[in-house]
Amino acid sequence: MKSTKTVLVAVGLMLACGPAWSQTAAPAPAPARGAQVPQANWWSQAVGENGPTRLVWAAHKNPETPYKPPNKPIWHIADVLKSHKGQAHWEQNVLLTRDFDGRYIQMAPGDKSKCIFWADDRAWGWVYSGQVKVTIDGQEPKVVPKGWVFNVAPRLCYCLETVGSEPVVYYITTPAGQVPSYPENETPAPVKGYTYEKVKITSTGGYDSFNMPFFNVDDYGSSTRTGERFLYDGHTSSNLNIGPPLTQLPPSTSWGHFRENMPEIWLNVWGNVCALISGEGVVHGEYGDLINANEERWHRATSCPNTGRSIRMAITPRSKEGQVHYFQIDQLPGN
Repeated sequence: MKSTKTVLVAVGLMLACGPAWSQTAAPAPAPARGAQVPQANWWSQAVGENGPTRLVWAAHKNPETPYKPPNKPIWHIADVLKSHKGQAHWEQNVLLTRDFDGRYIQMAPGDKSKCIFWADDRAWGWVYSGQVKVTIDGQEPKVVPKGWVFNVAPRLCYCLETVGSEPVVYYITTPAGQVPSYPENETPAPVKGYTYEKVKITSTGGYDSFNMPFFNVDDYGSSTRTGERFLYDGHTSSNLNIGPPLTQLPPSTSWGHFRENMPEIWLNVWGNVCALISGEGVVHGEYGDLINANEERWHRATSCPNTGRSIRMAITPRSKEGQVHYFQIDQLPGN
């Protein structure tokens, strides 16, 4: 899956870089009534995958970017559960990037978390098994069962509590390298190198048309709905990518795409996902597994053959600015 002479197609980069980039298009005739008005300067489009095809050279590390613990191509939830067998409550760090800290967590019956919030970024989680009561500032507390997602906006306190006689296992992503804040009535957990001070804030957090506090992934997966977002802001995006049913994988010559400066991570929340990752081959993800295609590694994710459709919850940063996808010149974009 590598060639030092491979030329790449990149959406978002121009064939010949020069002064023409900053020029606006020539004035066009007035559009017919009701017709869509074209953008005067196409290059000012903030994010887009519908631009003209351009051939470029993209830097590709040699050897490829290694995986640094806790990151690896795939974390199987079955292996995580096995490694913590007999423990009532535990945490397993499975993702650590410049932007995100991802963990599988089990809470025992009766467990309650401390109430915390993150100053400038959001936290979100997906319930693998059991039930958890999620309390978020400004929202009615909600008991979230298997297959649901909770999305906590920045500066909103949230608390988690196991419901029922069974433990709850969930995956959660929080901001990497940040220390949480606590409401006044909570006792902060000590963090080496930090001293908690009592201060006041006036900043608020909330939800908009792109974000919702709770989302039923299982209901979405069993429906015919497509393309819905539940979490999206300037730093963070987590959308649901549907893989249609397949009878066989694409040919091994079809590598998908790669990104220059960031990994692409998927939490497998419906069906089975087969991901081709350069240097690793095809990894097979089952329900609850976390797949990580490291930065600058070719990757292509689809449903596994003869297993029906799949849904993978993409975990990506810089969502509104977009990320450049580099494609092979002899393959259709996206594969």
